[in-house]
Amino acid sequence: GVIDTATPLNLSFAAAMPRRGRIGFVSQSGALGTAVLDWVIREGIGFSSFVSLGNKADLDEVDFIEAMGSDENIRVILLYLESIENGRRFLEVARRVVKRKPVIVLKGGTSTAGARAAGSHTGAMVGSFVAYQTAFNKAGVIMAESVEELFNHAIAFTEQPLPRGEGVAIVTNAGGPGFLATDLCEKLGVKLARLSRETRKSLMENLPPAAATGNPIDILGDARADRYTFAVEKALDDENVNAVVVLLTPQAMTESMATARSIVEIQRREGGKPVLAVFMGGGTVEEASEYLKENGIPCFDFPEKAIKTLAALFEYARFLREPDHPPVRFEDVDPSRVEEIFDAARKDMRVVLLPHEAAEVVDAYGIKAPRGRVARTAEEAVRYAEELGYPVVLKIVSPDILHKTDIGGVALNLRSAEEVRSAFEGIISRINRFMAQARIYGIMVYRMVPKGREMIIGMSRDVQFGPLVMFGLGGIYVNFLKDVSFRLAPLSEQEARGMIEETKAYTLLKGIRGEPPSDLSALKEALLRVGQLVWDFPQIVEMDINPVIVYEEGEGCIALDVKITLTKD
Repeated sequence: GVIDTATPLNLSFAAAMPRRGRIGFVSQSGALGTAVLDWVIREGIGFSSFVSLGNKADLDEVDFIEAMGSDENIRVILLYLESIENGRRFLEVARRVVKRKPVIVLKGGTSTAGARAAGSHTGAMVGSFVAYQTAFNKAGVIMAESVEELFNHAIAFTEQPLPRGEGVAIVTNAGGPGFLATDLCEKLGVKLARLSRETRKSLMENLPPAAATGNPIDILGDARADRYTFAVEKALDDENVNAVVVLLTPQAMTESMATARSIVEIQRREGGKPVLAVFMGGGTVEEASEYLKENGIPCFDFPEKAIKTLAALFEYARFLREPDHPPVRFEDVDPSRVEEIFDAARKDMRVVLLPHEAAEVVDAYGIKAPRGRVARTAEEAVRYAEELGYPVVLKIVSPDILHKTDIGGVALNLRSAEEVRSAFEGIISRINRFMAQARIYGIMVYRMVPKGREMIIGMSRDVQFGPLVMFGLGGIYVNFLKDVSFRLAPLSEQEARGMIEETKAYTLLKGIRGEPPSDLSALKEALLRVGQLVWDFPQIVEMDINPVIVYEEGEGCIALDVKITLTKD
């Protein structure tokens, strides 16, 4: 069904029309939609347009995002979605619309159960929630975690200006709520403003000696409306402050209604920065809370809700300030060589590339990988080891064995012919004992490479959004530590750098306790090249490079173990 309050038109199952407002709402659930309509009528929240998508036989969510994006009656677009029909079209349209107005999505059905069956390290950690979250971040779409949060955000976006920069000031008459707000600001990436020397001097001169004049500004439990007025005005006047949250708890001296009137008056007079209020309590603050809401000041009953909404305002403002960054493309790649390798695997009725094939694929796209030889006998392995030079590594070659270490299919640091023979025979014996049905193509012989930082670069192809590239701390503990980040390919330079910097591994890569920094430039380039590879070849379903060995600054990195799985058709 459809509702347009400007016409007015009601082609839905809703019994009544919501009041006219600036919100466009699209719901994939008809039942949720009618419940929300009933709720907003009670709450006095205005809609411009309402759409229930039904089974999307003709028009889908992207069509309505596009239409609402050009509707001047709509200031913010809300969606409840369970699925997206065309992920890449959604990204393209949503990103364009978000430049004009915020798009906020509540996503239902974010189970990761399907990911647990995935075979690779990357696939095991990619659930639908991660794919959607990554896509929404790329498009600038804000994710809400509940229906309540969806509308909390919407009201703030329709009633308040966006912050022009970073930095929030918190004004409170109680320490506890101030601490809660501060903690959540840090968790959600909302920076507390550093108050100017002039602001702090004025606060110290005019507030009681026991008041805290840092940030939060604690004006004490006996604060009346005049003290709130002074503190809020000073905070808004500070050039380092781009938003203010006003916390109030009902004490014996508290003048909640007078404080609410003062906040409304200050915002009308100042007007350029968002102000959110938290009036905690029940009946003693109810009238004041309603007065704030009626006059365009979002008012919450607890700090957590306010800070989450404030974080959404800052997130959207940052996105608007950030210029578009085009994906990086390299010219020194050899896609025809990759096609040849894929064709050979298909002729052999395989969808999993053999290790040397996978290494050749990444090498064709400019990612350094060790060259090895496939030995089919122990004596061949010895001969190749002597040609490559000791020490060497042996690894089983089988399309049926993805995680070689788990089955005893790897032998490291072999320094003599005797050790190579023994390791070769031991690997074959273990495979025959534990995976007798596995097809064995031989054993790869590699020259042992120097140690470095072990990272992982991977990709899992999402049904809706395409190749989802992963980066994180690699090695045998990758599935346990799960220190990873994701982006959708193809990647821009800024996205690749962001993937590295948002992991805990970044601290190690920068160098700790006197260790030299790793080659972050080479690692970033490897990410960009993987992004281009998986974008150019949609037949790659999953890919792992684990580990990518990263050496000291200026010495590059190497893809030590590469796994690539292709589509079946």
